[in-house]
Amino acid sequence: MKIKKIKKTKIRVRILRAFCAVLISSFFLTGIIFNLLVRFLSLDIEITTTVIMGIMLVMAIIVTYFLANSLTKPIEKLSRFALDIGKGDFKPNDFNFNEKELQDLNISLNKSARQLAAYDSEQKAFFQNASHELRTPLMSIKCYAEGISFGIMDPKAASETILQETDKLADLVTDLLYISKIDNITTAYKTTETDLIALIKDSAKRQEAMADKNHIKFSFDFGEDNVQCKCVSELMSRAVDNLISNAIRYAKSEIILSCHKKARHIEICVEDDGRGIEPKDINRVFERFYKGEDGVHGIGLSIVKSIVEQQGGNIIVKNSSSGGAMFTISLSV
Repeated sequence: MKIKKIKKTKIRVRILRAFCAVLISSFFLTGIIFNLLVRFLSLDIEITTTVIMGIMLVMAIIVTYFLANSLTKPIEKLSRFALDIGKGDFKPNDFNFNEKELQDLNISLNKSARQLAAYDSEQKAFFQNASHELRTPLMSIKCYAEGISFGIMDPKAASETILQETDKLADLVTDLLYISKIDNITTAYKTTETDLIALIKDSAKRQEAMADKNHIKFSFDFGEDNVQCKCVSELMSRAVDNLISNAIRYAKSEIILSCHKKARHIEICVEDDGRGIEPKDINRVFERFYKGEDGVHGIGLSIVKSIVEQQGGNIIVKNSSSGGAMFTISLSV
């Protein structure tokens, strides 16, 4: 069965058409009634004029009533739909209005409902996963603390484990707070012109001690002295920090940091000489709470992806020709 497509009409056009219809019909009806009253009933002109004005007034009221009713009903529907969204019911509607403005408003409300539904679902999954990740170190800390309390564990060894688990817990809480801040739809960030090369060097310097501890050196590959990009420097710095921290965990001896300005975009690359990413993990490394082999919390790389996409860019990962993991950020110029 073929569905007939209804042409949308602007509200102002519809009102204008109704007004013209009333005006034209009133003009012809006035002439007919005037002739009938004067010719057959022999009424004088004043009475005839009064009767005609009364008839025209009734017609105008009837047309106005039906026109107002046809416009207020769709608005009431959209009002109830907006109230449902406010109550947490994000199910889109299937309304179809003849008026272009009302149909455009309905499309926008449906789009908002779908976005809020997706956001609500992501937040629920986020808190469920976060609760699980927080519970693990807390249970470990509790077990070792009880072991010390009951004298069945060596206090020094148990204390070291508790400290390690506490550090993991602190890092996890920091990451959770940060990713919650990024995802907050009301958070506003200020973009500035940022030298990405200086940003990468500063990030490497902050993590130089950890790299030295693991006998890893940084190599730099920059095509220019500086590469300017309009972005939120605080967020981009965190993204690069996370990529370098991740590379330190898996590199054997070297991490290559590069930044190049192409024709229409800027590429930042963090490459390590480790064993690379397993094929089963390579498409999931940016998922929240997904941990590959030797992964910690499964949050760091998801933070990177959220930041890069928020800056209007994208990030890809692959294994380099040397076998290590290579993360490439692409930002618009």
